[in-house]
Amino acid sequence: MTDQQEFSLRNIKMFKDVPEETLAIMEERCGWKTYAPHEQIIDRQSDSRDVYFITRGRARVVNYSASGREISFDDIGDGAVFGELAAIDGEPRSANVVALTQTTVATLSPKAFHEVLEECPSVAMSLMQRLAHIIRISVDRIMDLSTLGAHNRVYAELLRLARDRRIDNNQAEITPVPIHSDIASRVSTTRETVARVFGELTKKGLVERKGNTLVVTDMDRLQEMVEEFRGD
Repeated sequence: MTDQQEFSLRNIKMFKDVPEETLAIMEERCGWKTYAPHEQIIDRQSDSRDVYFITRGRARVVNYSASGREISFDDIGDGAVFGELAAIDGEPRSANVVALTQTTVATLSPKAFHEVLEECPSVAMSLMQRLAHIIRISVDRIMDLSTLGAHNRVYAELLRLARDRRIDNNQAEITPVPIHSDIASRVSTTRETVARVFGELTKKGLVERKGNTLVVTDMDRLQEMVEEFRGD
């Protein structure tokens, strides 16, 4: 990635239909910052309500329990947006965000973000679609916690990851390979349980590791395994 691309909003998915001249004006209004790996980008306790756009790198959305246990919600990368909830309603942040790699972000103030939504209907529609997606995932995870055992929650989380990384109708390639402790955090189980599940799936030929990539070889079968144990 060139320096010009790193400090451009052109690769932000939400802005894919924004004209170049409008995008250039938005870029001038942005703040820009590069974070080191493991550096905190958003503190849930902060007063900031800015919206963030990742132009390069990867970050993790997390919260922490009262005992300090990390609860991971999602990993996000190039083209992603976060922090929009606080900008929309003015309420406190809902989560912390930490850089996983060296990560460059652009930021817009709530006022500037509201103006973009008013001036660019395509951005407003993209935002609504993103929020609808977040709600659907949240509903699915609530259902999983209520109706599935630990093993099947791992199947369901793996299936969610695979759906966003299809290479054909029934296979997916997940890069980098998911870390067991991260999946355990998302589905409220232990790292050891996740390791056992991955071992079982490997023996059945449903997943295969190739270097830093996890290949899901049969998404239909994985879906069946989730549904077999889902309650009514």
